[in-house]
Amino acid sequence: MKRFLLASLLFYLGMVMTAPHARGEQEDSLLNSAKKQTVVPKGWYENLRIRGYAQLRYNGLFETNPDLKCDQCDKSWGGDGGGFFFRRIRIIFYGQIHPRVYFYIQPDFASGGGNFGQIRDAYFDVGLDSKNEFRLRIGQSKVPFGFENLQSSSNRLPLDRNDGLNSGMPNERDLGVFFYYAPTEIRERFSYLTSSGLKGSGDYGMFGFGIFNGQGPNNQDKNKNVHVVGRFTYPYQFSSGQIFEASFQAYTGKYVITRNPATDFTQTEFEEYRYGPSLILYPQPFGFQAEYNWGRGPEYDPATNDVKDAPLNGGYAMLNYRILSGSKVFIPFTRYQYYKGGKKFELDATKHRVKELEIGVEWLFNKNFELVTMYTFSDRTFENSLNPDNRQKGSLLRLQAQVNF
Repeated sequence: MKRFLLASLLFYLGMVMTAPHARGEQEDSLLNSAKKQTVVPKGWYENLRIRGYAQLRYNGLFETNPDLKCDQCDKSWGGDGGGFFFRRIRIIFYGQIHPRVYFYIQPDFASGGGNFGQIRDAYFDVGLDSKNEFRLRIGQSKVPFGFENLQSSSNRLPLDRNDGLNSGMPNERDLGVFFYYAPTEIRERFSYLTSSGLKGSGDYGMFGFGIFNGQGPNNQDKNKNVHVVGRFTYPYQFSSGQIFEASFQAYTGKYVITRNPATDFTQTEFEEYRYGPSLILYPQPFGFQAEYNWGRGPEYDPATNDVKDAPLNGGYAMLNYRILSGSKVFIPFTRYQYYKGGKKFELDATKHRVKELEIGVEWLFNKNFELVTMYTFSDRTFENSLNPDNRQKGSLLRLQAQVNF
C-alpha cells in the first residue's frame, strides 16, 4: 500500500513539473504556425517606381537656311533661336499598386520651348481579368495610332517623329478611355522588345479600341463629339528569333481648328479620318520600318485664303542596322519621309508639303548615356494666312545627348 501511494505521489509530481513545459511547447507551435499563415500586405507606395530621361539638343551646325524649320518637330530648329536646347526632361512615376490596378504619371519639364512643367501622361490601367490580358486605360495617354507615335522618344532613332502620322495626333496623346487586349505571351514579347534595346513601341495591346476628346493633350474638348480609334498589331517571332510586327490602325472624329481672327471665316469644325498600316522588322541586326496613312481633314488653301476639307497622305521608310561592341551599341540609320496635307493643330490648319531625308547614327555608350548625330536634307512648304507663300529648302546637322535614369 505504501509503495502504491509513493508511486502515485511521484507520478503526480512529475505531471505537475512537466505540464507547463509541454503546454509551452504546444503554444509555441501554434504561435509559429499562426505567424507562418499571417501575411502582412504591402502598402501601395512600396510598389512605386521612378525613372526618367533628359534630352539636350544642338541644331546650329552647318545650317544652310534659317527659315527652314518645323515647330512641331523641334522649336530650336531654324528661326532666330538656336544654341543648346532641352527637348525633354521627363520623370516617370509608375507602379502596380494592386494586382489589377497600374498607374503611370509622366510630367515633362521642357514643354513648349521653355523649361516649365506640363503633364504628358496621367492614367491608370484596370485589369478586367486575373491575368490583366483585358484592361481599360483611363486618363490622358497615347492614342493607339501609329508605331512611331507609340514608341517612346527615349527609344526612337530619328530625333523627331514623322510628319505623316504624327500630324494626326498632336503630342501623340489625348484624354479618354481605351480598351486593350493581348494574351500573356504577346505582352511578354512587347516587354522584351523594349527591355532588350530593339526599339519596341511598348505594350498597347494586340488589339486596342478607344474614345477620346480629340483636341490633344492638356486641352478641353471644344465640341460634344468624341473621336474613335482602333488598332490591331501582331509581333510575329520566327524560329530564328527575328521578330516582325504588322499593324493596321484608323481613327475618325470632328476637330475644331484655330483660325486667324483677322480673316473672314464661317467654319472652325471639320470632320477628319485617317487609316493606314505599319510594318516593323526589328534590328536583329538589320531592321526596317515603314508606315503610311491616308485620310481627309482641314487644310489651308492659299488660293482662296480659306480652310477647306482636303485629302491627305504621308508616311516614311527607314533602314537601320544594330551593331554590338561589348557593352556599347551603335545603330546607323536612314529615313525618308513624305507628307501632303494640313496640320489641324496649327493656325488655319497650315498647309504642309514635306520631303525629307535623314542620315544618322545612335551611339549607346552605356544604359545611362547615348548620343545621336543626324544630318537632315529637307524641302518643306508650310503656308497659312500669315504666310501664304512659303517653301523652304536646306540642310543641317543635328545633335542630341540623352541621359537615362
